[in-house]
Amino acid sequence: MLNMVNGIERPLDLLNESKGKEILIELKDGNQIVGTLLAFDIHINLVIDNAKEIVNNEIKRNLSLTFLRGNTILWISSSPNASKA
Repeated sequence: MLNMVNGIERPLDLLNESKGKEILIELKDGNQIVGTLLAFDIHINLVIDNAKEIVNNEIKRNLSLTFLRGNTILWISSSPNASKA
């Protein structure tokens, strides 16, 4: 059995804890999106508000309210500052 860390037992628990907070998403094509997580489903489809596309650690464009398909996502971080590391 997995140990509970910070109240997280299942992968979707992390997303649920991140609702209303800024997250960083890396897409399979290498692009990154940062924005506020509004909603998600069991397929990890995400609705992001104030979304911004990040290229080479710089904002390339503002995307505003955005829907991301779960099958395009490589990883999600609840710490948006990870892109600045």
